[in-house]
Amino acid sequence: MSHPLRKVLGSPRSIGELAEAIGARVVGDESVEVSGVASIRSAGAGDVVFVEDEKHLAAALRSAAAAVIVGEFAGAVSAGKPLVISDHPKLAFARVARALAKPGVANERGQVGLVHETASIHGSAVLSAGVRVDERVVIREGVEIGDNTWIGAGCVLGAGVKLGCECEIYANVTIYPGTILGDGVIVHAGAVLGSDGFGYVRDRKTARYEKFPQVGRLLIEDDVEIGANTTIDRGALDETRIGRGAKIDNLVHIGHNCQIGEDVVIAAQTGLSGSIVIEKGVVLGGQVGIGEHARVCEGVMVGGQGGILPSKVLRGKGKAFWGTPAQPLREYLKQLATLAKLAKKD
Repeated sequence: MSHPLRKVLGSPRSIGELAEAIGARVVGDESVEVSGVASIRSAGAGDVVFVEDEKHLAAALRSAAAAVIVGEFAGAVSAGKPLVISDHPKLAFARVARALAKPGVANERGQVGLVHETASIHGSAVLSAGVRVDERVVIREGVEIGDNTWIGAGCVLGAGVKLGCECEIYANVTIYPGTILGDGVIVHAGAVLGSDGFGYVRDRKTARYEKFPQVGRLLIEDDVEIGANTTIDRGALDETRIGRGAKIDNLVHIGHNCQIGEDVVIAAQTGLSGSIVIEKGVVLGGQVGIGEHARVCEGVMVGGQGGILPSKVLRGKGKAFWGTPAQPLREYLKQLATLAKLAKKD
C-alpha cells in the first residue's frame, strides 16, 4: 500500500527520460526509475520531490526520494541521488507528474477501453479507441468521444455532445446537449456544463416572468480544467466559450454568453453574470462577483471578494484591483487607511 500522502502515478520511468521530456538536465545516475511524486516529508522509494529554495535542499537529499528536482543553485552539489536541474523546479515537478500520469491512467482505472455493463450508450454514439466508460453512465444519441477519454461513474452526456481526446470526466458530471469539449479537458465531480442560462422577460401587464430562449451552445477549448460542482451555462442565442488552458476552481458559476480567454484562472465561489468578457491571462480571486456585460482586460488581477459592476471595464496588464466596486489596489488600500484614521478619531 502506498503512503497516504504520496501519489503513485504510473509505471516506472527513468529520471533521464523524464528530464529530457521536460527540457531539464540530470546530474547523477540518469537510469534511476521513479513512479510517483510526493512532498519531502512523505516521500518514499520511487518518488520525485522538488526544491525551490537552497535552504530545503539538505532535507530533500536526506529524504527517501529517488530523485530531486532543483534549481541551478544545486548544479555543483555532490549528492547521493540524481538531481534534475531546472530554472523553474515547481513547474518541472508538475510536468514530471503529468508525464508519469499518462501511462498510469489505465493502472488506476482498470483496463483501457472498457465499457461497464451498467452503462447506457445510444447506438449512434461513437466511442474512439481507448475510451473507458464507468458504472451507470448515460450517453445519448450522436455523442462523439475521442481517444483515451475516461467517463466516470454516473455521468450523463446529452445528445450531440462532443468530447476530445484524453479528457477526464469525473463522477456525476452532467453535460447538456450540444456541448463541445476539446482535448485534454478535466472536469471534476458534480460539474454541470451547458445548462440553461438565467434569462427571463417580464410581462409588464401581468408582472410575471417568461423564459427567454436558451438555445446557444457551450464550447470548451483544449487543456481546460473545471472544478467540482462548477456550473457553466450555454449561450442564450449564441455561444459561451472557455478558452484554451483556462483553470476554473470548485463552485464557480459562469453565466450565458460569457467569453473566457486563454489561460484565465478563476478561484472558488466566483460568480459571473451573463455576457461577460474575461480576456487572456486574467486572474480572479475567490468569491469575485461580476455584473453583466462587464469586461476584464488582458492580464488584470482581481482580489478575493472583489465586485465588478455591470458594463464596467477593468484595464491594465499586471494591475491588481480589489474591493467593491473594484478599484486599483493602491487606491483601495489608501481608502481603507483613511477610514481607519477616521474611526480612531471617533
